[in-house]
Amino acid sequence: MSVTRERIQGKTGVAATCVARDEASYPANLREIPLPPERLWVHGRVETNDTLAIAIVGAREATPYGVGCAERLAADLAARGITVVSGLARGIDSAAHRGALRAGGRTIAVLGSGVDVIYPPENRRLAFEVAERGAVVSQFPPGTPPLAGYFPARNRVIAGLSLGVVVVEAAEKSGSLITAGFAGELGREVMAVPGPLTSLMSRGAHRLIQDGAGLVQGWEDVVAQLPLRFRDQVKPLAVPAIAGSPDRLAHKDAENDESLCLLGVIGREPVGIDEIIERSGLAPGRASAFLMTLEIEGRIRQLEGKRFVAV
Repeated sequence: MSVTRERIQGKTGVAATCVARDEASYPANLREIPLPPERLWVHGRVETNDTLAIAIVGAREATPYGVGCAERLAADLAARGITVVSGLARGIDSAAHRGALRAGGRTIAVLGSGVDVIYPPENRRLAFEVAERGAVVSQFPPGTPPLAGYFPARNRVIAGLSLGVVVVEAAEKSGSLITAGFAGELGREVMAVPGPLTSLMSRGAHRLIQDGAGLVQGWEDVVAQLPLRFRDQVKPLAVPAIAGSPDRLAHKDAENDESLCLLGVIGREPVGIDEIIERSGLAPGRASAFLMTLEIEGRIRQLEGKRFVAV
């Protein structure tokens, strides 16, 4: 019997939709796992194409290397129509959501609290951005505080919503390794991004790779792990039309020249966006647009403080 959706207005003004497991709008991937949550509270909207989803999780105390890897990987996947799932935590989770949003894609944040109780609190704005372009979801009713005992259940939902889990940076005892463990138990793909050998934050990911997790160096490695029917759903990068142009090829050549100009400014040492704009001679808006394109293509990486390095 189908349960009618409830719409609940939280104390913070967050409108949450309660979706029962037997409703058609309940996420298909999650319904397939043993003992899925009976109900989900959703702020935003879960769509049918969110079955093509990959989770990106990792350390809260992430390094600039890890943050850059997570943002780039999330942007690359989201730009190709893959929904990025994560837990809205500090560090890698937040970077994954930001990367997906920056690429104009969809992302889902799974909470270990009610959808109206954002934790950490500094991610409230990010949570609303996620809800506008995807969904913030929880198996816990609105008003539920973020108690430590709820986060393993949250991690299981992250794994259940996804076709695979990618770990980007994790200490040897990390919650993201619990998510990877759930993914393995649920028959999902487990993948990890390698890191510097000298970093403590690399140990968890390296242990996963030693245990047979797929090694991820870019979005192609993630897509290669997907079942064939899902690989066929991955979209090529769209090339936007240039409105009002009598000669698109000429404009494309000009864009390539500007991209090369930016690549000539960005080297192996981090360089700030103000210096990039000054040295390239491009307008700030145009420089930002090309920087985003180069980052999605994996040719540069953004670090904290709006600094960029060549890849």
